[in-house]
Amino acid sequence: MVATPIGNLGDISPRACEVLGSADHIAAEDTRHSRQLLQRLGLQGSLISLHEHNESARVERLTNWLADGESVALISDAGTPLISDPGYRLVRAVHQAGYPVLTVPGPSSVIAALSIAGLPTDRFSYEGFLPSRAGPRQRRLQALADTACTQVFLEAGRRLPGTLEAMEHAFGAEREAAICRELTKRFETTRVDALAGLRAWVAGDSDQCRGEFVLVVGPAPEPAVAPAPGLPATDELVRLLRHEGLGAKSTARVLARLTGTSVNQLYQQVLEQDSNPRG
Repeated sequence: MVATPIGNLGDISPRACEVLGSADHIAAEDTRHSRQLLQRLGLQGSLISLHEHNESARVERLTNWLADGESVALISDAGTPLISDPGYRLVRAVHQAGYPVLTVPGPSSVIAALSIAGLPTDRFSYEGFLPSRAGPRQRRLQALADTACTQVFLEAGRRLPGTLEAMEHAFGAEREAAICRELTKRFETTRVDALAGLRAWVAGDSDQCRGEFVLVVGPAPEPAVAPAPGLPATDELVRLLRHEGLGAKSTARVLARLTGTSVNQLYQQVLEQDSNPRG
């Protein structure tokens, strides 16, 4: 599995060039596009197409080559193979046939966008392309509205305004998100804002609908929890939890779940009580 540039040709790794130059066969989603890439890299290779319409039929031929001791490299049109691209049936079949599957890691628009969006990356889900029709797209987004981690979507320019409108409707106008456009290319642009602000920005500049896009949407806000009846006053709870040995941040998180107050606000209260203890 060989990752290829998503835009800037300088992102190809020396190892990727070495593998592509030595492979007996190169399976590619679009052989015309891939032949141009190889020519620009000064490489030659025996190309065979592998796409969503012929993958199942190609598996036997490629595994036969492996049985004959030949090597096969798989590339996509851009980025890391199998990420919203065909290939998993082939990889599965190769594993089942007992041959090794090796990775030559490199560019990925998903990871690139996450690294520059300024949104939480400790957990994220990759959703790929949304349905093209408005109804299924809205239902899909509605099902994702309460997802508690950052979400990553791919989108084409012509569909961007409709997708942003659907996201605003499903996630709320204030949900923070990022538009990452034309990553590593000449007109690379990243903008972080609430969904309402991003939709207005795109609507006001038609150039921002050109190219390829990664949309990164921040996690859903934690639902407020109604205060439990009969709880002591918050300052008394702080003293009790701190006396039991909880750290300041842990105390704030526990109280947020009990009272529905924001963690940041409670953390400040804990720090103030720590600096001004009573009796």
